[in-house]
Amino acid sequence: QVQLVESGGGRVQTGGSLRLSCTASGSIFETYIMRWYRQRLGAKRQWVGEITRDGSTRYTESVKGRFTISRDNAKNTVYLQMNSLQPEDTADYYCHADLLLATPTGTRGQLTNIWGQGTQVTVSS
Repeated sequence: QVQLVESGGGRVQTGGSLRLSCTASGSIFETYIMRWYRQRLGAKRQWVGEITRDGSTRYTESVKGRFTISRDNAKNTVYLQMNSLQPEDTADYYCHADLLLATPTGTRGQLTNIWGQGTQVTVSS
């Protein structure tokens, strides 16, 4: 079973920092684009940013200059470094990955995408 597991959420004060991690595990041949989303209470899930396998990144405007996405392909892990956190960053954060499954013999399987279960970030003023 392939899954994404996020960690690193918590409560911080305005101006603080948090680093989220998201690791893909299971029969994975290769991970491709890995994305972060967030969902505020009562709102739709919002794209935060993404990183390609070769490290190219894109961000939504509201987090540019404050958030940094990085990844470790050997560990199938993506990170979200969040600095200068504001109360409006309070949300559940989810990672999402496009990935290639591995067959039982270890060869390339099918392309799919999966979501993590989310981790809560609370920024208090």
